[in-house]
Amino acid sequence: MPRIDGRRNDEMRPTKITVGVQEFAEGSALVEAGQTRVVCAASIEEKAPIFLRGQGKGWVTAEYGMLPRSTLTRTPRARAAGSGRTHEIQRLIGRSLRSVAQLEKLGERTITIDCDVLQADGGTRTAAVTGAYVALHQAMLVLVRRGVLRRVPLAGSVAATSVGVVGGETMLDLRYEEDSRAAVDMNVVMTDAGEFVEVQGTGEERPFSRAALDEMLEMAAGGIRELTELQADAARRMTAG
Repeated sequence: MPRIDGRRNDEMRPTKITVGVQEFAEGSALVEAGQTRVVCAASIEEKAPIFLRGQGKGWVTAEYGMLPRSTLTRTPRARAAGSGRTHEIQRLIGRSLRSVAQLEKLGERTITIDCDVLQADGGTRTAAVTGAYVALHQAMLVLVRRGVLRRVPLAGSVAATSVGVVGGETMLDLRYEEDSRAAVDMNVVMTDAGEFVEVQGTGEERPFSRAALDEMLEMAAGGIRELTELQADAARRMTAG
């Protein structure tokens, strides 16, 4: 079954990461995956959350939101409380970042990553994870350049993509039209070492087999390797700058 944008089933959308898109943030990145665009901005606060005070450890957290016209029809602007979906996604982003952040080396400070969807065509949460890591890396590099930290306290990188079964075929990096028709929908988060951080998979219409799961995970791993290379390239540009 041909995909609506002509890609192979195992092919990622054209993806671009632009660093330093927000002048006043300690770290920022714009991720463009096809028509999906997410901007991520990192802010440093010189204190740890209350539950970590006095432990010498820092914290990394995230917030996520969609602009009203990021979708085909207007989405009401999110209020302070946010929806269940919003909370789920920002917890996913936070967990993903903390899986590679060396919090004991960050010191008693908090880094918050704000992820805002400018335009949504599927895969906004996975693009947010990928861009949030780049923004976090840049913010930590700022602390190193200020002489606050000796090195960037990251054990590795983390990125994410989507995969699913559409029309009986396994497909990577789903657009909205594909995602809305998927019999199986899955989001996969992995490190640059090829380890899994989180797998969110749902049989939307019926259960799926272990063989189907293995095929989706293998396809997702290939896509994440490409994203990891883009993140590494962004890191090299940040270091050179």
